[in-house]
This record gives sequence, structure tokens and C-alpha cells, in this order.
Amino acid sequence: MLETLLINYEEAAAIILFGIGFTTLLFQRNLIKKLIGMNIMDTGVFLFLASMGYISGRKAPIITNGVTDMEAYINPVPAGLVLTGIVVSVSVTAVMLSLTIRLYRRYHTLNLDDIYALSKHQIEDR
Repeated sequence: MLETLLINYEEAAAIILFGIGFTTLLFQRNLIKKLIGMNIMDTGVFLFLASMGYISGRKAPIITNGVTDMEAYINPVPAGLVLTGIVVSVSVTAVMLSLTIRLYRRYHTLNLDDIYALSKHQIEDR
């Protein structure tokens, strides 16, 4: 068991990062901490995809010295997925931060329980 973890340390690190991010997302009530947890989860997924796309002994898929054999290069699709995921993750983070700022300006707290209670009282007062 330990030998398998040592051989596949990238995958193990990705799973640990995903677990840390997921538990942070579930158990924290602060919106900023939830956002940090989501970003840690993203990092775990990106690490997993990148480690799955890497093949030891192969090069980046850029043809050099006339070598066109597919066995000489790694698959570029996982790297493209990771780059696309990073762009989407940054965009989602920016939107979530802006919504968090709006919630803080309205309710003067970042605690989800407090925001829920305050919003419920505002609806009842109408």
C-alpha cells in the first residue's frame, strides 16, 4: 500500500488537495473560506489531470528534428483541459468574490448562517 502511494505520489497529493478543499467547502461558514476551499479543490483536479497526461520519457508535442512518431510525444489534451480549467476557475473566483463583496455590503457579515437569518427577516418584514 505504501509503495503504491510512493509511486503515485502526484495522484495521492491531488486526492489530498481535493479532500482538503471539499471539507473546507462543507464545514466552513465564512464565504471567503468557502471560496478558498473551492480553489484548493480546483488545484487538486488540475494536478490530477496534469499527472495523468504526463508519460515518462516522452516530450512535449512539438515536432523537432523531423520526429513525427506519436509514441515520442505526450498527449496534449490533458494540458489543454488544465489550461481551460484554470481560466474558468479564475473567472468563477472573480464572480464569487464580487458577489461576496455585495453580500458583505448588504449584510455586514460573511457568515452564511447570519446572512440567511438576516435575509429571512428582511423578507418577513416586507
